[in-house]
Amino acid sequence: MQIACKRHTELPHTSKLFGDFLYHYDRVAEFYPHPPFHADSFEASAKSILYPADRRAKLVEVLRAQNGDHDALRELGKADTVAVVTGQQVGLFSGPAYTIYKALTAVRLARRLTEQGLNAVPVFWLATEDHDLAEVSYAWTFNSAQELVALRVNHGGLTDAPVGGISIAAPPLQELHSSLAGLPFGEEVEALVRQAYVPGRAFGPAFSDLLRSLLGEYGMLFFDPMHPAARQLAAPFLAQAVEAAPDLIEQLLQRNSKLAESGYHAQVHIERSTSLFFLIEDGHRLALRRKNGEYTTKDRRLSAEELKARAAQLSPNALLRPVVQDYMFPTVAYIGGPAELAYLAQSQVIYQTLLGRMPVAVPRNGFTLIDTRGKKLMERYALDLDGFFGGEEHLRELIAARLIPPEINDLFTGVAEQTGANLKKLRGAVDRFDPTLAAGLDRGAAKIQYQLSKMQRKVARETMRRSERAKEESRYLYDLLYPHKHLQERFYSILPFLARHGMDLVDRIYDAVHVDCPDHHLLYV
Repeated sequence: MQIACKRHTELPHTSKLFGDFLYHYDRVAEFYPHPPFHADSFEASAKSILYPADRRAKLVEVLRAQNGDHDALRELGKADTVAVVTGQQVGLFSGPAYTIYKALTAVRLARRLTEQGLNAVPVFWLATEDHDLAEVSYAWTFNSAQELVALRVNHGGLTDAPVGGISIAAPPLQELHSSLAGLPFGEEVEALVRQAYVPGRAFGPAFSDLLRSLLGEYGMLFFDPMHPAARQLAAPFLAQAVEAAPDLIEQLLQRNSKLAESGYHAQVHIERSTSLFFLIEDGHRLALRRKNGEYTTKDRRLSAEELKARAAQLSPNALLRPVVQDYMFPTVAYIGGPAELAYLAQSQVIYQTLLGRMPVAVPRNGFTLIDTRGKKLMERYALDLDGFFGGEEHLRELIAARLIPPEINDLFTGVAEQTGANLKKLRGAVDRFDPTLAAGLDRGAAKIQYQLSKMQRKVARETMRRSERAKEESRYLYDLLYPHKHLQERFYSILPFLARHGMDLVDRIYDAVHVDCPDHHLLYV
């Protein structure tokens, strides 16, 4: 198994904030209290945790109700044990592949901290409260020919129900079977999915059970914030947040301005009418807005006191949620992706006001998995991941250029070099004769070189047209590495990779996790 690294700043759509967080921490230090790759950060974070024994006992009981008896629970019950937390929306069939990468990064860090004398357990926060059903109701897989397959659940237009409790009447199990049927380990993967996604089961428990089956040996605890006892555990802190909300909003507005002044983006737009809360009522997650000291829904008003009295029914927004999480857990580090770490740059003011501490923000490891055929094709055509970012047509042109017969390619190169040299000589002579003519010659020279390059591309395209195999290989590579102009990890479920490479792929990915490396990994499996 080989690994190659790619800086995130060389990947599409990497924000300036995330790039500086990874490679120039000093520029973002005012937004994050701990450098992500310094060993001292975790010790400092652990020392800042003041976690009452009674809250720890309640948390252990909540987790026991959700996980059963568990070795990690016995560790978490100890006064000096901390948590390494990550999480994800409860997407269909385990969501995008990076869900697994997050979990394995958390496990790796927790084990390393424990080996270094800081007892830590990994925790996966199931984002069952989210109400973006469209976001979690589909998954992408592929078949043995690397053809894309979309799997979807008919969500019936629901828009405001917490997704974790929504039942899946008809999981697309037959479609999954058809896509995995030609892959060596398809039956084994399908069996695990069928055990978790029983028709009529809800998104939350189905997602949780599938991840448990994939990650069971890694000792990870799973936490569902929608569990009644979990809501009671969070209620005192949510009531405190309601009390502090006016001040928190002002601080967030200032933080957003500071981010903009520093050349960064604010992941969440904030206005003075913004609420940090949703109200969960009758199976709905109702948006709340602030107006004249009250909170409004579509059809009524609630005072801050009424909201505090119903704190167990409150659900935090994206900026408050991590702070609630780290009130409930003795969190030493949080593992997140680019968007989640951007949230934390804003949430830091909430942490400072309500909790007085903030965990180390650690980027999850990212992977692009490349199979044997993909590796051979990339070597044959001298391709790097950069070659995929210009789109599928650009990739075909790169491959086509490698297919031009060497003698023709050499002639094009020779003619271009010789023409360039002759034009340079000519320009010097013309410049001495009449400098006013030199600019016109420059334009003409550029056109000549352009026409040569254009003809070379035409020859390449004709070569590609004649090679059916090259066209199929181009499609295979693009659909594997950069499907629909997305990084592989953000597009596909992990399931087809397991079906192609075997269940031990999870272990191989874990072995490749490096919590001290900020780069994206190309993993040849």
